[in-house]
Amino acid sequence: MSSYLHDGEKAPFDIEGKKDEEILRESLKEPALFEVIVERYQEPLMRAAWRVVKSREEAEDIVQEAFVKIYKNADKFVKMEGIEFKSWAYKVAINTAITHYRKLKRGEVLSDDPAMFQRGEEEPGEMRIAFAADAKASVEAVLQEMPAHLQSVLRRYYLEDKSYQKIAEEENISIPTLKMRLFRAKRMFRKINDQII
Repeated sequence: MSSYLHDGEKAPFDIEGKKDEEILRESLKEPALFEVIVERYQEPLMRAAWRVVKSREEAEDIVQEAFVKIYKNADKFVKMEGIEFKSWAYKVAINTAITHYRKLKRGEVLSDDPAMFQRGEEEPGEMRIAFAADAKASVEAVLQEMPAHLQSVLRRYYLEDKSYQKIAEEENISIPTLKMRLFRAKRMFRKINDQII
């Protein structure tokens, strides 16, 4: 809730102790506050983007584009159980990096900058573990939005790595029915995932 000074001027937003999502929401009213988000996440997102494209210049473009997407979609971010703003920001950056990577694949992959791995406090191994945990939480959030029968086949096929035959037996359905269900489940997963982004 905004507070006002005695002369009617609006008091500055106090970022001390505020969560990222609160700062993001407030930045829609006070755009200068978005700089706080940029300062907090620029280097971690640069490292994540660099791991995909292996080019500092491309990674800088990706991060800039990701921040634009984050700001434009700030009102769409909804805090969910197990999903932090950080996870969402990484997801936007990684999706943007993958799009750029596909374009880069038409040519040569560019320069290798080992300094990208030496920035910040987290080691690459810790970064991978954190990203894997964030990705798992993101997938779980999407799955929770899906009907149980579609959620179940996606889990068994992609997360538990079971064969069509095994899943069909466990679900008590035919393989053609399973294939159709998986097709529908993947389509729904993408649609829900796009809404979360």
